[in-house]
Amino acid sequence: MRDCSQSWGVAQLVAELRTIRLQSLENRQRRDHPPKLPSRKVLSQIVDQLGAALFPNRLGMPELNDEGIDYFVGHTLDSLLKRLQQQIALELQFVAEQRGSTADVQVQSRQITCEFAGLLPGIRQTLDTDIQAAYEGDPAALSPDEVLVCYPGIWAVIHHRVAHALHTLGAPLVARVIAELAHSATGIDIHPGAQIGESFFIDHGTGVVIGETAIIGNRVRLYQAVTLGAKRFAKDENGALIKGNLRHPIVEDDVVIYAGATILGRITIGRGSVIGGNVWLTHSVPPGSHISQGLTRNDLFAEGGGI
Repeated sequence: MRDCSQSWGVAQLVAELRTIRLQSLENRQRRDHPPKLPSRKVLSQIVDQLGAALFPNRLGMPELNDEGIDYFVGHTLDSLLKRLQQQIALELQFVAEQRGSTADVQVQSRQITCEFAGLLPGIRQTLDTDIQAAYEGDPAALSPDEVLVCYPGIWAVIHHRVAHALHTLGAPLVARVIAELAHSATGIDIHPGAQIGESFFIDHGTGVVIGETAIIGNRVRLYQAVTLGAKRFAKDENGALIKGNLRHPIVEDDVVIYAGATILGRITIGRGSVIGGNVWLTHSVPPGSHISQGLTRNDLFAEGGGI
């Protein structure tokens, strides 16, 4: 038992932790040059700026007039894209050091950022369909503006649309940080690799999980605590997990999945299907299916009958 009567033993703890750090070859090599990774704080600010640029009157500065909107959008985009390039460069430099590569990270990060910028009009148009789907799908929503500023599902989807674009363009670490910002804020966990179509609506949202290789069609609606996950994790001959294999569901157009449903494996939920609450599903279902839990019996027994 430690003697804590006089002090916390901080000096001894520091020495023990230093010894553990230095026992690792990787850390010995990095001791004088620790890796510089993308900043969660900076990326949070960048996504906030992106929201303001995409929706200047609602997520930016409400007092903007018509003459000032374009200036605000242009200035905001110029600032955030420069900062985004810096974060992408940090990721690319980290990867290059891991691989012993001599890649020109500044050229690559600028190209990725430029291509991402070119996708922003399309991202804005897709987000408009998501907002409209949420407004039309929730009788409690009073306006699309309320949906944009209040709904956690939309906040998560904004992050996902941005993160997925960056993931596809070659900045998966930056994308993952952005996805986890939304996860922390909303409880909605969407891997940036997931492919999601237009008019996507997550109602309530808390506890939703969408895996890396999931494919979701257009006009799909999910409720809280839905999981689109993997059934099993394949391993190689050395017992290590195999990365990147297709292991998450395909959800076709116009599917509704109610609260608490768990859908696992590379299965297909056919177009127009409805998956009921708390269903556990590990096999494909054809278009137009209605899947629910088995019905519970509701018999009345008198005087101990049926016991």
